Amino acid sequence: MGDTFIRHIALLGFEKRFVPSQHYVYMFLVKWQDLSEKVVYRRFTEIYEFHKTLKEMFPIEAGDISPESRVIPHLPAPRWFDGQRAAESRQGTLTEYCNTLMGLPVKISRCPHVLDFFKVRPEDLKLPTDSQVKKPETYLVPKDGKSNAADITGPIILQTYRAVADYEKSSRTEMTLATGDVVDVVEKSESGWWFCQMKTKRGWVPASYLEPLDSPDEVEDPEPNYAGEPYVTIKTYTAILEDEVSLNQGETIEVIHKLLDGWWVIRKDDVTGYFPSMYLQKAGEDIAQAQRQIKSRGAPPRRSSIRNAHSIHQRSRKRISQDTYRRNSVRFLQQRRRQTRPEQQGARSPLTEEQPQTERPKPQPAVPPRPSADLILNRCSESTKRKLASAV
Repeated sequence: MGDTFIRHIALLGFEKRFVPSQHYVYMFLVKWQDLSEKVVYRRFTEIYEFHKTLKEMFPIEAGDISPESRVIPHLPAPRWFDGQRAAESRQGTLTEYCNTLMGLPVKISRCPHVLDFFKVRPEDLKLPTDSQVKKPETYLVPKDGKSNAADITGPIILQTYRAVADYEKSSRTEMTLATGDVVDVVEKSESGWWFCQMKTKRGWVPASYLEPLDSPDEVEDPEPNYAGEPYVTIKTYTAILEDEVSLNQGETIEVIHKLLDGWWVIRKDDVTGYFPSMYLQKAGEDIAQAQRQIKSRGAPPRRSSIRNAHSIHQRSRKRISQDTYRRNSVRFLQQRRRQTRPEQQGARSPLTEEQPQTERPKPQPAVPPRPSADLILNRCSESTKRKLASAV
């Protein structure tokens, strides 16, 4: 096996804790070289002490000898009193600090000091118990990475879900579930794997094994987009169920509905069906990172493939049928083709262009030929002829 190192560090947010006294800890998702992902909790004072030691270990890179040689990022010192606003405002600083730290030379980013600091500690696994008077309040970083104290009005309560069937983990990064287990969801990944915590356990769980406690409907699922978004398949998949689509690696398709369980509805020509989102990558983007992800964890199972799945709700989760997807998709494609057809016809024959009504001549009634004078006289009576003759 190769050397141990950290691939990426992401700041998830921070927690306001009340035991043994009120304090704040930051939550980091650490991705290691074996693609395992661990959540660790660190106080800002700990992070600052880590930062000071790192500078002492690498004085040249810290700029102690020459300021122009500094590559280690700056980090402000803790305040005498750190409140919630201070904790919120530091999120952007810590995100930039971790990104810069991972981009430093290997002798720094992979040194034992960095690795030891972000390893999982026993206290990272001790979650709050039900006996505590007040549980921690969790504040998560926005998905776009932009954190503004004015945008945060209160703690983000982690959503609670229930397991609908037994699930046995297949890797160290996953978590085993039993039917009826209640978990808090920390992160919902587009891949259909959700990072959950339950008492003293944390790990990734297939979203298809979970259902919300309050309602069977997944209200967070976005609406379908029949205009489609171009994606490329990064792995061959053979359909197992009738409503799925078989595709080879390297095919270009359109995603028309991104569902949170990791099974998206895609369109290939006029055909629609489910396809695992883990095997898709946006067209034009690097597929190397996506391919590394599917090596450590495959596509999550679908709810329809889970045996003995038992919901606590009387009615099942509402889903759009494949007939509806196909019908709406075909209607959209037909409308798009009709919009492009007049443009093509107009370019082929300029005489067919519709002219303004003001220039279009109005049809005139047909005028009968005028009869000759002799014909008129022959048709007149004798008295009329005498009158005409006398008048002349």
